[in-house]
Amino acid sequence: MTVYRAAIPKGTRDILPGQFARRQYIFNSIRNVFTLYGYKPIETPAMEFLSTLTGKYGEEGERLIFKILNSGDFLSGVDAKLYQSQDTKDLARQICEKALRYDLTVPFARFVVQHQNEIHFPFKRYQIQPVWRADRPQKGRYREFFQCDIDVIGSHDLFNEAELLKISDEIFKKLNININLKINNRKILSGITEVLGIAENFTDITVALDKLDKIGWEKVKNELLQKNIPHQAIDKLAEIVKISASNEQKMEYLKDLLKNSETGSKGISEISDVLQYLKNMKVEAPVVFDITLARGLNYYTGAIFEITSRDVAIGSISGGGRYDDLTSIFGMKDISGVGISYGAERIYDVMDKLQLFPPELDCFSTILLVNMGKAELSYVLPLSHDLRKNGISVEVFPDNAKLKKQMNYAHKNNIPFVIIAGKDEMLNNTLTIKNMVSGSQEQIANNTDQIIDFIKKVT
Repeated sequence: MTVYRAAIPKGTRDILPGQFARRQYIFNSIRNVFTLYGYKPIETPAMEFLSTLTGKYGEEGERLIFKILNSGDFLSGVDAKLYQSQDTKDLARQICEKALRYDLTVPFARFVVQHQNEIHFPFKRYQIQPVWRADRPQKGRYREFFQCDIDVIGSHDLFNEAELLKISDEIFKKLNININLKINNRKILSGITEVLGIAENFTDITVALDKLDKIGWEKVKNELLQKNIPHQAIDKLAEIVKISASNEQKMEYLKDLLKNSETGSKGISEISDVLQYLKNMKVEAPVVFDITLARGLNYYTGAIFEITSRDVAIGSISGGGRYDDLTSIFGMKDISGVGISYGAERIYDVMDKLQLFPPELDCFSTILLVNMGKAELSYVLPLSHDLRKNGISVEVFPDNAKLKKQMNYAHKNNIPFVIIAGKDEMLNNTLTIKNMVSGSQEQIANNTDQIIDFIKKVT
């Protein structure tokens, strides 16, 4: 018999029951806030056409798309010269028609165009599904992970940006995570490149700045030099991004710097409006106007935001922004959208490190009914039926094993109560109920209501 190695690809994980319960706690907490604000759920397929995904994420993002080989003899239609040239980009287009989704935003734009006659604008949606990236696995970074996305499409008003940040404030308050809300505007970054005379390098600069927290200024500077950006412009950029001041002081500085840039001035005005909305909405988390915030994805055009934990250094746990042109690539113009994505895996890691998960998540059953034999089992089985009808989770141990083994099972599975029925209990129409937390036990009548009252008193 062939024995296969029990392993999974790097950057993926099996999810154990306790981990699953914690993830669902995160998903449910997020989903509950989404629905309070009137957002509707949708789902999209795990795979999209490769042409749907390419050209949306920038050069670096493009390399991280997981491509799917065509079915059957995928090389049969490939030009021999192309094959021999080993031009992987062109070859991929020939042999890969589909790919796993890289994020939920681009598929959402495709969804909006495809279903434009079935939805009503402004359309508010949420989506909780996995995405895949061919990234280098490391702490807090996986190849398969869940995103929880929320978007409004079909409205240009900056109220939407503020509402998304208000929703974020409520979600992380619910999860007991202390956060900073970072906000910037791509128009401001565009204005900065204009006044520095390097507007043609806008994408290079945003991609490099997006790595600032991870690699530091010196490496960002070296990356910009490799793009042939002049030293003088880089030095001025360093002066701008290293400003340490209040939101208001940064705003005043940039108003003067960008006074001759229409785009940059508009970005400052938009930031000012969003900050005023947030003040009126009574957002409690600190809001930081961060000039270095860039968001490396190409489709962002206006306000951008990221959320970080104040207590765990793990990078951003959420991010998003305004995109004005995304649906136009699918043939639907003048439809603006704004959204934010919550990284479930990083949120999990933060909560795990800070021990923020409720302890009851480890309890999947409230009661274990001990199996003392066929006659005893027949005596307690009607009780299991009645308890479940009353919403109490009950397990029945399937084997007539030693009592120590069954008690050990209850202990290892964090089952708080064990009910034992032997010959004496059957004779007296009673049950013995043991509290696994305190270790105490007592006899009680074989009556569903009395058992429920007993459990409620203890818990």
